[in-house]
Amino acid sequence: MLLLSVAFVLLLFAFRGINVSKVFHEMLQANIFWVLLSALFSFIALFSRAYRWNLLIEPTGYSPPLKKTLFALMIGYFANLAFPRLGEVTRCGTLSKDQSIPFTSLLGTVIIERVVDVISLFICILLVSILEFKRLGDFLTENIMHPIALKWKQLMNSPIVILVVLIFIAFILFTIFYFIKRSNQQNKEPKLIHWVKGLLKGLRAVANLKRPWLFIFHSIFIWVLYFLSTYVCLFALPTTSHLGLSTALFLLVAGGLGMSAPVQGGIGAYHLLVSQGLMLYGLSQQDGLTFATLVHTLSLATVVLFGVASLLLLYSANKKNKA
Repeated sequence: MLLLSVAFVLLLFAFRGINVSKVFHEMLQANIFWVLLSALFSFIALFSRAYRWNLLIEPTGYSPPLKKTLFALMIGYFANLAFPRLGEVTRCGTLSKDQSIPFTSLLGTVIIERVVDVISLFICILLVSILEFKRLGDFLTENIMHPIALKWKQLMNSPIVILVVLIFIAFILFTIFYFIKRSNQQNKEPKLIHWVKGLLKGLRAVANLKRPWLFIFHSIFIWVLYFLSTYVCLFALPTTSHLGLSTALFLLVAGGLGMSAPVQGGIGAYHLLVSQGLMLYGLSQQDGLTFATLVHTLSLATVVLFGVASLLLLYSANKKNKA
């Protein structure tokens, strides 16, 4: 609830002084061809993600059907709308239950995925820094560095926050010590050690890939599709149709940072960062928000539609198998 409140506050901040009805009116005037083409690229990227996840799962000794991996992936994205990062756990739990794959091994592969995604986003930032050095510098300073530095200073000046962090760390250490001691008394391998071993098995998957070049290809292909999805969507609105490839790459980075924010589905953070990014290209805040809202709504609709469909299809398939 707290994070949802943060998302709502960010959304209000992004839309302050904006005629919301006009934003939605302009969205409805978007060229449907480019919108659908953008959605198609995004959907292909989901298939590519599911296939890449299968490549990571293979070294653990399991080969789930691609459609089941895709269902689990979409259910995970859908779960992220309830709580940020819940999707990673949910998709691992879904596939683990459906295919009898150890949960910890799957979680290890998902951690590898996230590391690869962070590296990919960092590479995109480097490319943007070459093509749009001044704009990126101004954008990061105004929207990322300065707010973080200000918030960090506020937190460090709060004794209550420091106390809460120390209590949390102490609780974690006590819990770990308690379970290790209890397991030793029962002459069993500590559950924590067993859990860590399973996690490490999943992490080692990247070093034991059976088709490493295919994994690299899909890791690149996914972000190329994200870029194309952003680029073609620029043509959907008259106010952004004149913008080029470098702008699309800049917006991919801004959007990636927004979606990485610890709020449900990047709500608010995505709108704020993408609209602010477009303002650096001479667009008004309202035009920037129209584009940001169009792209985010398209993404949200995809997640909800295919997330619900995946839940129903997986439930139907399991029910048929039990019959």
